[in-house]
Amino acid sequence: MSARAPDQALTGKTSVDARAFCGFQDRFFRDRPMDPVRIAVVGAGVVGLSTAMCVSKLVPGCSITVISDKFTPDTTSDVAAGMLIPHVYAAYYFFLISKPAAQSAVLEDSGSGSNLLCSGRDARLTGSTDPQDSARDTPIPKQKQWFRETFDHLFAIASSAEAEDAGVHLVSGWQIFRSVPTEEVPFWADVVLGFRKMTEAELKKFPQHVFGHAFTTLKCESPTYLPWLEKRLKGSGVLILTRRIGDLWELHPSFDIVVNCSGLGSRQLAGDSKIFPVRGQVLRVQAPWVKHFIREGSGLTYIYPGISNVILGGTRQKGDWNLSPDAEISRDIFSRCCALEPSLHGACDIREKVGLRPFRPGLRLQTELLAQDGRRLPVVHHYGHGSGGISVHWGTALEAASLVGECVRALRTPSSKSKL
Repeated sequence: MSARAPDQALTGKTSVDARAFCGFQDRFFRDRPMDPVRIAVVGAGVVGLSTAMCVSKLVPGCSITVISDKFTPDTTSDVAAGMLIPHVYAAYYFFLISKPAAQSAVLEDSGSGSNLLCSGRDARLTGSTDPQDSARDTPIPKQKQWFRETFDHLFAIASSAEAEDAGVHLVSGWQIFRSVPTEEVPFWADVVLGFRKMTEAELKKFPQHVFGHAFTTLKCESPTYLPWLEKRLKGSGVLILTRRIGDLWELHPSFDIVVNCSGLGSRQLAGDSKIFPVRGQVLRVQAPWVKHFIREGSGLTYIYPGISNVILGGTRQKGDWNLSPDAEISRDIFSRCCALEPSLHGACDIREKVGLRPFRPGLRLQTELLAQDGRRLPVVHHYGHGSGGISVHWGTALEAASLVGECVRALRTPSSKSKL
């Protein structure tokens, strides 16, 4: 693959109006009417690989390349505990308006509820001209949809002959609370299996806690799941390229569409100052007698048994970029987990792991058309999952693939027939 460096730095980046995009469509359709649309997926964590997989399955007539400077076992996803218990997303970044406001606005697609940038006559619909402010609360039904789609996808794997190779399995346990939560039944209760209130007999195991949930969910072992995804991608013809990208324009003109799944890398690649790290430190220990997960209601302390080890956590250190393990934090994690499961005092082969969760005020899942010096580059952004990436990765990847499909159809349709 060859790539041309940008003529200048990505300054003055703007989204273009409908007339300009239609001209872009005309040239694309005229010059390459039968060629496959070339798609670059930037990022090789669970979000990037699952997005590439969904695009390969759902968007025909494409060639796909996954590009990243880090692959498993060196991604943030490799450190993730991998338990399917949803993180609640307070805000959902569903469209982007770039300054000046008169140059762009939103055209909603009635089929998927997603958005493409279009002409400026309806800019007032956004309520803001600042791309960092284009957010709304994520409806609980949407979050539940993402979680259910991910749960169903992984449950099918766990029920298949691929379960061991993919590192996906069922695990039962308890979520415990020191006081009765305001919401005694969470929105995802009917997605997991066998959800119920803990009995008094069960709560005797946790004398400092007064309420709890018992249920069966799925655990996705990322150090096994990611290589399995890579193997399936290669088998379907997707190319894997190790390369560090400093600017999305580096991928133009070698690619027609870019899917940005770069997580924290979006601070540089997308100019997103709202994304920040939340440092997570965990311990991986050998304690094969631990069979049930235990999670305190806050989600800060947890014991998650896996196939080859037990994960003990954790921390949430906002804005901390340090990837080196902290011995004092490790002692604190171990102490907290032993308070919940005293038998862990007998654990051995304790290993420390650190990852940086990509947090932002809302998950960013949207389409943007970049323009610079007469060039056009459609970008689908898909990042900012925070601590909930594993729990919703397949659901949000399906939605990202839908956005990519819209871009492909727009590129393949002459302007006279295009809804844009």
